Amino acid sequence: MTNPKDTAAKFVEAFNNHDVSALRAIQATNIKFEAPGGVRLEGSEAATGYAMNWLKGFPDAKITVNNQIACDSWVVEEFTFKGTHTAPLNGPAGTIPATGKSVNTRAVSVDRYENEQVVETRLYYDQTELMTQLGLMPELTATKS
Repeated sequence: MTNPKDTAAKFVEAFNNHDVSALRAIQATNIKFEAPGGVRLEGSEAATGYAMNWLKGFPDAKITVNNQIACDSWVVEEFTFKGTHTAPLNGPAGTIPATGKSVNTRAVSVDRYENEQVVETRLYYDQTELMTQLGLMPELTATKS
């Protein structure tokens, strides 16, 4: 049996290489996928489509794992997502036209693996921070007391 951390590393490599075939192969046909904005997907095609949507919107996108915790079939990764928004990004609230802005944001992925494939993913990231970096929300300023 392969260590789930090895499969998690293969996912990061496939994402960073924008390798749709490798992404699809790593995700189980019955994967359950959740992400911010009420995203609930089932199946490898839908989950791969979610990843490819980000790669289309941010053609230079890369993720860097900063911390990883593994236990049995579970792997939790804190990572940094970096990229430049040069193409439309489709989301639950509609399509965001390209802004030309670069983003550098943190996220967490909680994944369960079986037979060298991810069968469950829960992705967490700060939507407000992302929208602010894209220039779609005003930056918050600290107030003095």
